[in-house]
This record gives sequence, C-alpha cells and structure tokens, in this order.
Amino acid sequence: MKRILTALAATLIAAGASAQATWPSRPIKLVVPFTAGSGTDIIARTVGDAMSRSIGQPVLVENKPGAGGTIGAAQVAKSEPDGYTVLIHSSGHALNPAIYPALPYDTVKDLTGVTPLAALPNVLVVSPSRGWKTVSDVIAAAKSKPGQMNYASAGTGSATHMNAEKFKLRAGIEVQHVPFKGTPEALTDVIGGRNDWFFAPLSSSLSLIKEGKLQALAVSTAQRSPALPDVPTTVEAGVPNSDYTFWVGMIVPAATPPAVVKRLHEEVMKALASPEVKERMVKLGAEPFTMEPAAFNAYIRTEMESAALIAKTANLKAQ
Repeated sequence: MKRILTALAATLIAAGASAQATWPSRPIKLVVPFTAGSGTDIIARTVGDAMSRSIGQPVLVENKPGAGGTIGAAQVAKSEPDGYTVLIHSSGHALNPAIYPALPYDTVKDLTGVTPLAALPNVLVVSPSRGWKTVSDVIAAAKSKPGQMNYASAGTGSATHMNAEKFKLRAGIEVQHVPFKGTPEALTDVIGGRNDWFFAPLSSSLSLIKEGKLQALAVSTAQRSPALPDVPTTVEAGVPNSDYTFWVGMIVPAATPPAVVKRLHEEVMKALASPEVKERMVKLGAEPFTMEPAAFNAYIRTEMESAALIAKTANLKAQ
C-alpha cells in the first residue's frame, strides 16, 4: 500500500510539473459575468492584454452576464480545470450564496481563488438634473418619500447591489431596488433621470463625472479616491459604517492543478507590475490589491460571512 501511495504521489507531482511546463499552449478565456464596460470587465481586459503579451498566447474576454454573475461563475465551475477557462468576478461573488438559494455550483468547493486584481471605489452618482449636491440631500429626499425613490444596480447580487444595500441600511432609508443587466445600462438610466441614484464602479463612471453627465456625491471606500479627491467618503458624508470595497479577482475551477494556479498567479503579478497596467489602473481610480491563492480563498470565505449577515439583515433575496 505504501508503495502504491508513493507512486501515486509521484505521478501527481509529475502531472503538476508537466501542466506548469506546457501551460499555456493555447488561448486563455477570461469569463466576465457582467456586461462589457462594467468595472469588472475593464479590469479583466486591462490585465488580460498585459498577460497576453507576456505569455505569447491570446487572452480573450467572454462576457456572460446575468443573475448577479452566477451564470458566468457556473460556466467556469463546470469547465475543464486546466487553466484555460478563468473567471474574473467581483465582490458580488461572496454575496451570491446568501441570496441565491439554489446556486448551480458551490462557491467554496467548486471554485478556487488565484488572486484579487484590484480594489475599486464605487461612487454614489445622481443626475445633475436632480439638483442634489450632497449625500444628505439624497437621504432627506428618500425620507420625505419612503419607498418611492429607486436606485439602480448592475444586477441582483452584484457588488453595486451589495454596496447600495449596506448604504441603505446604515442611512435608515427605504428605497426600491431596480436591477439591470450591467453597469452601462444602469448608468444610462441614472443619466436619463429614470433612476434616482447608483453606486457605480468609478472605473466605469469617472469619464461621465468629468463630462458633467453625472454628479458624484460620495465614494464607498474608507478613504477618498485620488481620482476624485474633493468627493467625500460616505462615512465622511455622515453615514457611519457604510464603507464598502468593490474588489475584482481571478478565480478558477477547484480541481485546477496547483502548478497551473501558481503560474497564473505569477503571470497576473507580472501584468500588474507592468508600467502600462499601473498607469491604466491609476486612470481608472483602481487600487492595487493582491494576495497569494490561499490567502485569497480565506478572504472570500470571510467576505461570504459578512455578506450573509447584511443579506439577512436587509432580507435580500434573488427575484
């Protein structure tokens, strides 16, 4: 028996070494479970382009939006665990198990983290036509018409949904959730005045803010964003414990060989360290945010616990 186990271990080690040596031998697909132009999509394309140049293989983005990112996540969870089908998800990944009672995959058992890629501020935006200049203006308007104000999100279970729900709880307001297929669609409705406000990824909304099409009232992070230094945080704006970090990360099927996960991690670190990506991230208002695979998996589990608590308090359920 001992000889059999030793031989099996040797075979697995050899297989892992072989996988790392031959990977990548063909194009890599990054599955983004949100629409093109979303914060997650922009980060995926930025990192993917840099990885492609380094590894000498095409790195292609496939958008599979819907159901708060669970459609794309399910596709990757059921894919061949060979490092060629990779999920680029957001912090909404940690919320989905709490609000979708029948997910077609197990977030912990079927998927494993490679590394976060970036932390992105969300920014509370409204149409300039509303005339609101501060967070207090929005809260006062919501309290004057309980349940009549609405807010947009990039989908039920998305990071933008989670951010808004946490803000709503801390601000003590009653507003209606209007989920969209993705961030661009939600932004269009807010600009058009059909939705009152949106916690939009800064990477997707910064140009619209600078063009005057959107009014930025606050950022979601604990500190102000260097990209919008004059815009306060939601905490500074008078809503305690309302800060929320929108992260984007790389995730693969759980059975992916450790050697391939390690190589993916190395290539991402190389991409994030490149001057072009660093410059792009600054322009997007994104902050560096990386971890080793084991640490990222532990972080996801912690995020799941926190998200489950907010989902229970807010009575969040997928519709």
